[in-house]
Amino acid sequence: MDPADFYTGIVADLYGPLKSHSQDPELYAAFIEEAGTPALELGCGDGDPLLELRRRGMDVDGVDSSADMLERLRRRADAQDLRATVYHQRMEALRLPRHYQAIFLAGPTFTLLPDDATALAALRGIRAHLAEGGTALVPLFTPAPTPAEQIGQVRTATAPDGAELRVSVVAEQRDETARTQTTLLRYERHHGSESTVEDRPWILHWYPRDRFEELAAAAGLAVAAVTDTDGKPAPADAAGLLHFRLRTT
Repeated sequence: MDPADFYTGIVADLYGPLKSHSQDPELYAAFIEEAGTPALELGCGDGDPLLELRRRGMDVDGVDSSADMLERLRRRADAQDLRATVYHQRMEALRLPRHYQAIFLAGPTFTLLPDDATALAALRGIRAHLAEGGTALVPLFTPAPTPAEQIGQVRTATAPDGAELRVSVVAEQRDETARTQTTLLRYERHHGSESTVEDRPWILHWYPRDRFEELAAAAGLAVAAVTDTDGKPAPADAAGLLHFRLRTT
């Protein structure tokens, strides 16, 4: 399937009950306060942290490639009496009606883009939608292989209607040359005599720091800073989750 369609159907239905944590809004609220508004969250999914930022009165729009996830976001917004402007578009094909002082991804969602060409298109879209003096925040990481003992392990949750929800890693392939890791995930929903089981390939594509800087430069963006999760400058050999701040050149 197209990687942009991963978070659809059963995956979108099971996403909320099975997710292990929500994005902490504080980092992104601080970024928006520093960079200014309006702001745009790329890959906003079902609304974390966008809805909390909207609850705080911040002018933040969202965009996501999954109509199913955006429908979940709208239902959550209605339940909280919040208004949120969101767009159903791919990150690599942005066509939005305004420019933004702050553009960000909440977590390393950028690694869901399957190759460098798609990443470059997304960076060009970011460049095209940044207002003068605006800043983009792109978190990146290199995924670790799934430990062998975790292959086949099942994580479970219970849906509001009592259905048993399950997700497990069935298999995994890693290509160091292409910098991709493809994890075959099995999603299951069991309710009485009815069962739905579907396998989905989850593709992650990572970037050495110098390669991401090259892609950013090709898109007309400069890396203004690279920090760790505590906001401290990250040395050139830093590992783990890194936050790249981009500005127009």
